[in-house]
Amino acid sequence: MSSQNRQSDLALYRLFQLISPSLPIGGFTYSQGLEWAVEAQWISDRTSMQDWLENMLMNSVATLELPILERYDQALKNNNQQQLIALSELLYSSRETKELRAEEKQRGKALYTLLKQLDVYHDSFDYADSEPNQLLGLCVAAQHWNIGIEQLKQGYLWSWAENLIMAGVKLVPLGQTDGQRSLIQLSERFPQALDRANSIEDWMIGSFTPSISIASSLHETQYTRLFRS
Repeated sequence: MSSQNRQSDLALYRLFQLISPSLPIGGFTYSQGLEWAVEAQWISDRTSMQDWLENMLMNSVATLELPILERYDQALKNNNQQQLIALSELLYSSRETKELRAEEKQRGKALYTLLKQLDVYHDSFDYADSEPNQLLGLCVAAQHWNIGIEQLKQGYLWSWAENLIMAGVKLVPLGQTDGQRSLIQLSERFPQALDRANSIEDWMIGSFTPSISIASSLHETQYTRLFRS
């Protein structure tokens, strides 16, 4: 095996590590409004859960997270501090509820701390005038470990879907087989989401998911909860 192939394989393994549910940044502890949607019976079975997640995929993940990952990657390559800060502000301001903003900061801080302990560091981790977030940490790690941006976006999609579907399996509840069916069907939309992300211009970056914002805000005061605010 050539040295280039070994490096490519190693980058792929590092991607698996970044998107693993065992990565200690707490991704599995959030439901992003899904818990309240189940409580309100907006979601009651596998079909309604898939509809909910497909809406989130096409109108938030594809139009906000994926385009910001792409732009973070370029800003890091160009060492553009101003752009990194602007992107962080855009991402944080696009989180429409207190709960979603808290999740962004908590996951970002946890990932920054972990990466520093793994000897992966960038000055952006300590910018005083920007909020920490997971996407920037993922891009820093990807560049450190030579993970291509397209691979990173694919991995991010899988991690996002797996975490929320496993939350749905617990909450609806669904069986494990239905959870796997949902992963298969939702991931079939990933190529469309990636194509949409590639067509998003700077002025178009954002999300439009009113039902998810309502569910997230009401989840903040939900009486009994399995998932964090």
